[in-house]
Amino acid sequence: MGLYLLSLAALFSVLNPLGTVPVFVSLTKGKTKKEINKISLATAINVLIILLISFFLGKFILVFFGISLNSLKIAGGLIIASSGFALLTGKFSQHKGMSEKVKSAAMEQDDISLTPLAIPMLAGPGTISLLITYHQEYTQLVERGILVGTIITISILIYFILRSSLFIVKALGPSGINALSRVIGFIVIAIGIEYILSTIILLFK
Repeated sequence: MGLYLLSLAALFSVLNPLGTVPVFVSLTKGKTKKEINKISLATAINVLIILLISFFLGKFILVFFGISLNSLKIAGGLIIASSGFALLTGKFSQHKGMSEKVKSAAMEQDDISLTPLAIPMLAGPGTISLLITYHQEYTQLVERGILVGTIITISILIYFILRSSLFIVKALGPSGINALSRVIGFIVIAIGIEYILSTIILLFK
């Protein structure tokens, strides 16, 4: 249970589906409730597939490019920390590459569930590096089963959060979402720094 809660909190903070809500609302403006539900489901499924592929096949990327786990953890920690700073400064969308030009192009797409929603808004480099690290650190079958359960849970949460995006925006308002994003940003920075520090301490030992 400890691993489940720890990994769920870390993944939720790094994925930050709440920070994606304003972007999702702007990209689905003018669509019916049925269409929004369909896009939410497709996005959640795409995220689930990306996370599972990253978790189980990410190690082969390390082998192919000759990257050590410690290097990945430091690089991933930097990416995660930079995402946290973007949340704190209110530049999360820009950090994910969602400029106004990109948003306009995305609104003309028939399917936005894979790009830009699943990638890069939700399952970005920070999330992928985190899952690769988890796979390398937790080698027991039970531990990996728990982590797969975490991935499934986070995908279900993404579906319900995106499906309820209009309600969340109305309930919290722009200021509420901004305040919540800053709190999550602080946690994300701490996660990124923890990965970097733990790796540096391990290397010195």
